[in-house]
Amino acid sequence: MNPTSIKEAEHYVWGANCSGWHLLKGDDLSVIQERVPPGAFETKHRHHRTRQFFFILSGEATIVLVDRNIRLTAGQGLEIPPGVAHQFRNDSTEDVVFLVVSSPKSHEDRENLE
Repeated sequence: MNPTSIKEAEHYVWGANCSGWHLLKGDDLSVIQERVPPGAFETKHRHHRTRQFFFILSGEATIVLVDRNIRLTAGQGLEIPPGVAHQFRNDSTEDVVFLVVSSPKSHEDRENLE
């Protein structure tokens, strides 16, 4: 057991210019820190088994659900239960940095909807 940070964590790039760092990469639990620049967003999708929790560290994000958009700012979080279609967006003018906690891991349990 050792402390971790984005300096030591496995890094990946998604979309055109978004970054993620695997702070904890287990089959039963995943913790990722991500950075999404202004105007960037992910494809709307859902997870059939995975429960996720998004927690904003800095900046402002929008989570698009089927029936509404939820704006989150630093210090706020939102749970996404399995089966709920969602999309993470940065509609602001600053980077958004956040944690996404997934149980179990979400990478093999994703259905893109667009």
